[in-house]
Amino acid sequence: RFPPEPSGYLHIGHAKAVLLNDYFAKKWKGKCLLRFDDTNPEKEKQEFVDSILHDLKTLQVCHEPPTTTSDHFETILKYADQMIREGKAYIDDSPQEVMREERMAGVESKSRSLGVEEIKRRWNEMKKGSAYGKTCVMRAKIDMQHGNKCMRDPAMYRCKDQPHHKTGTRYKVYPTYDFACPIVDSIEGVTHTLRTVEYKDRDQQYYWFIEALGIRKPQIWSYSRLNMRYTVLSKRKLKWFAETGRVDGWNDPRFPTVQGVLRRGMTVEALRDFILLMGASVNENLMSWDKVWSMNKKVIDPKAHRFLAVSAGSHLVLRLRNFHEPKPKGAAGESKISVQLHPKFRAIGMKEVPIAKEVLVEAEDLSRIANGEEITLMRWGNAVIESKSVENGVPVCDGYLKLDGNPKNTKNRITWIANDLKAAVPITAVEFDVLITKPKLDEGDKFEDYLTPKTKFETKLLGEAALRFVKEGQIIQLERRGYYRCDKTASDPSGMVLFNIPSGKAKSMSSLSTKVKVKN
Repeated sequence: RFPPEPSGYLHIGHAKAVLLNDYFAKKWKGKCLLRFDDTNPEKEKQEFVDSILHDLKTLQVCHEPPTTTSDHFETILKYADQMIREGKAYIDDSPQEVMREERMAGVESKSRSLGVEEIKRRWNEMKKGSAYGKTCVMRAKIDMQHGNKCMRDPAMYRCKDQPHHKTGTRYKVYPTYDFACPIVDSIEGVTHTLRTVEYKDRDQQYYWFIEALGIRKPQIWSYSRLNMRYTVLSKRKLKWFAETGRVDGWNDPRFPTVQGVLRRGMTVEALRDFILLMGASVNENLMSWDKVWSMNKKVIDPKAHRFLAVSAGSHLVLRLRNFHEPKPKGAAGESKISVQLHPKFRAIGMKEVPIAKEVLVEAEDLSRIANGEEITLMRWGNAVIESKSVENGVPVCDGYLKLDGNPKNTKNRITWIANDLKAAVPITAVEFDVLITKPKLDEGDKFEDYLTPKTKFETKLLGEAALRFVKEGQIIQLERRGYYRCDKTASDPSGMVLFNIPSGKAKSMSSLSTKVKVKN
């Protein structure tokens, strides 16, 4: 089962949990249950329930109808009553700080020896939500000298004034996760409880409640929590980034949320492969994003349509003097050519590419090309550069087409688009950096001390006309630049926006990686 608390958005760590649960359920022809652990009304919202359901649908997991811990509140209350009757629980009115100190020191509370009738009286005060009841906590009577501090009379119930997003103000007391979880796991027929290793000390407590209540016993299966380099997964810290405006919301591509990484261009297939590659080992690892992005590249490369684009601010005009001379189809008199959307897979489809006497090319490309050199205009054919000059203060370049030339014999293969600004597609290509500068925050570190100064970089481009047909969410490749996910289409009032998808090659991102690559 996957039991998220609806107090935030799912992140990649939650994705590991649910994908592992889903994998083992399918492997053994079982079911993966989804249960919302809605035991803390102070943090939970219907907004987060809806978001989690959306993400799980995207991940294609947990197909059973969802349940909630609150579905079982009455049953859990009855089990609490049972434990009071059997002398296995008591109500403690000690101040929170005193309770904490006594647990650390292994000192029994003065309330531990109360009689059943007084315990019931206090319990009724808690259930009414009275002023006195709010000062109390129900605790399990286990062993205050136990070597495992989780076994030192843990809390079972506490009062909460906040209305519950589902049950409203019906209840004034709410069970702790540690008390409710084993009960509901048992009731719902969970056979295997997958939990991360940081719950290891609580496993004894889990089984103690099962045995104390005499209910069916699920089997706990521990695995390591997912830790990623240069990444914060704490809900509190992620909330800080969202509320301070350092990101544009919980689905920001810089966020490790499921919505964030998918919006950046991660595929569900690659994410699943990455999680299953790690498996359910208990070994703690600090994983690199390079690995998962490299796996993602293998998924998207065979499918990504290829397009051409040049810099909007540093391109030059290349004039092809023989464009109108009689040439094979694709040159003389032709205003466009038909090109495969993927050079290796013709079945993916074709696109129409406008051609013209004047084309726009990267200034950086022409700066390293000598006069007389034969080059390749990608997806069109060869050309020879004859001269470079400046006309009216504007650098231009002259040359001629040589479409019978062999592209394999040229050193420089350059991107280009027809010099038709009405047909060209303005693009904002966006690249993102990590949010923190330290690979792993140590205990005691203040994450605010390790903030990356700038994490978003924009590059203005002009793309070929066929980019107008790219859909929102589609993953493409701008040749010699990289892979991108379309966040806004060309028809959007603010223009086309493409998010750069890391390839897994770079150890870290920078604003320079959006430049064209010299080697092809």
